[in-house]
Amino acid sequence: MKRLPSSSDEYLAELKKRSRESKVYTSYQLTGLEIANILEDWAHKSLYIRLAKERGEAKILKLAKEVAEKKDIRNKGAYFMKVLKNQQ
Repeated sequence: MKRLPSSSDEYLAELKKRSRESKVYTSYQLTGLEIANILEDWAHKSLYIRLAKERGEAKILKLAKEVAEKKDIRNKGAYFMKVLKNQQ
């Protein structure tokens, strides 16, 4: 039998944990999160998710990997957006 939480804080923590564990992601969401990870730019993960949905997952992911390979770039997220804008 499962133990009941002793406090409301414990109960809320358990609910948050369950909701994090049960998330179901679409392919473009996973791609956007992967891009944020590749570019080391978690602050703009929702932007990358939207770009993956609108512009195509494979194209955006390929571009992010190309940008990430350049070691001398300090802000990879900004450089990625600049390259993406120039491709239009």
